[in-house]
Amino acid sequence: MPLNDTQILLLQSFSRIQSEEEKADVQAILLEYYRKRVDAYANNISLSNEKIEDILTSHYRTPYK
Repeated sequence: MPLNDTQILLLQSFSRIQSEEEKADVQAILLEYYRKRVDAYANNISLSNEKIEDILTSHYRTPYK
């Protein structure tokens, strides 16, 4: 499967990283981006106490026969 435009852009950008400091900076930027995405997604989910309790007490394993 060929790379998409975003993957190519990232690879070109990553190829210019010269130091551990630059690598850490890029990593921090990416982590912050995905943290914001997860926070935005989590803020749009409404869970009642009953739903949370149901999730915590449920199991989805296959029962033994």
